[in-house]
Amino acid sequence: MRKLLLLFLIVNCFVLKAQNNQYLYDEAFTTLSEMLEEKRPLNFKKAVFTVENAYLDGLLDTISLNDQINFLKKLSIKIRENSKLEYQEKDSLIVKKYASLFAVIKDSLFMVNQKGKEFIHLPFNYDFEDVFGHQDWSKMFVSKLLSSHIGNCHSIPYLYKIVAQEIGVTANLALAPNHIYIKHRSVKNGWYNTELTSGIFPIDAWIMASGYVHLDAIRNGVYMKALTEKESIALCLVDLAQGYQKAEIYDLDFVIKCANKALEYFPNYVNAMILKTEAKGKKIENILSSYNTDFRSVRKYPKTHAIFKEIEKELAIIHKLGYRQMPEEMYLDWLVSLKKEKQKYANKKINTFNTKTN
Repeated sequence: MRKLLLLFLIVNCFVLKAQNNQYLYDEAFTTLSEMLEEKRPLNFKKAVFTVENAYLDGLLDTISLNDQINFLKKLSIKIRENSKLEYQEKDSLIVKKYASLFAVIKDSLFMVNQKGKEFIHLPFNYDFEDVFGHQDWSKMFVSKLLSSHIGNCHSIPYLYKIVAQEIGVTANLALAPNHIYIKHRSVKNGWYNTELTSGIFPIDAWIMASGYVHLDAIRNGVYMKALTEKESIALCLVDLAQGYQKAEIYDLDFVIKCANKALEYFPNYVNAMILKTEAKGKKIENILSSYNTDFRSVRKYPKTHAIFKEIEKELAIIHKLGYRQMPEEMYLDWLVSLKKEKQKYANKKINTFNTKTN
């Protein structure tokens, strides 16, 4: 009797947890959707932490996170007030904010607090272990980055954009194969790239050097495009769906709903398209499994055949947009190449971003 009661309690605990998680994910979807639909203000920081909170079962400490972000904001302001910038154009104040923010994220800074105590602010570095979050999805999170000071090409650009918002400037996210970076615009230099994994300003040729950027992908805004605020929120919707897949409450319709909403506001967002086709493929597998058969029978049943035709059509669109899948090991080699060949890929025009403390 005791064993049966214990089993009942365990099962009931899992059911309640799943229901609570589903509520958190539904609530997060509503929050992001209402931002996109302009029913509430666009707020990238809130969008990011809403996604992370859903995955962390509602336990994200946003008070502590906001305190840490506020510290980075104040640090950026202090650097700006005590530094000189070799840039004299009419947007020099904005560019100086970019420079101070870059220093906060990528430089070691020797500081003295109000009590006269010296301390070092360490840079946020790249974590080469489990860079895609296969083993630990929270490695993709800004909250994890803030607590550990190591992150990846997902969390570091996200944090940069969040702090930029706090100091009153725009930081546009941009996409490359398996990668996110920052694009800024200045009067003197036009659009330029800020690469936070290696801490340099690479020319566009570096993106092309990956070997997986088709010209059609650039023309169609798949890669190298400065994303709008709504397109950045669309990225968060796919993050939400991916985190949902990692959790053990797997409703394929929810994943597809997230992808569809993201595509409403970022129609050529390939990651959302791929997410959607993979979810549909899993749907086919589940239906065929219920018939005690496998994928070889996909055309045999009207329901699975119809879904399969949708997938074929969507994959053709993805290919036409210029998307080519980049193997993970090649991605890492490509990232490392930027550090090894800095002189080859560094934008020589961006030589005014070195701040000198007074």
